[in-house]
Amino acid sequence: MNRGGFSWNRLLGISAAKSRISRKIGVPLTRSGRQRKLGAAAGCATMIITAAVTILAISLLALRY
Repeated sequence: MNRGGFSWNRLLGISAAKSRISRKIGVPLTRSGRQRKLGAAAGCATMIITAAVTILAISLLALRY
């Protein structure tokens, strides 16, 4: 891991260009970034699905009685 040393990519502007592209298209260009984004989306979907199932179960129980 580079600890603040010289970087050709930063000197040539490659790092900045990649980050601009990534922000513009809304998709991270790194593997870990894509995995983190998918994980966050899956966590959000899990909460929504859990809430929907709970509401459905409560309404079915209410209709039964």
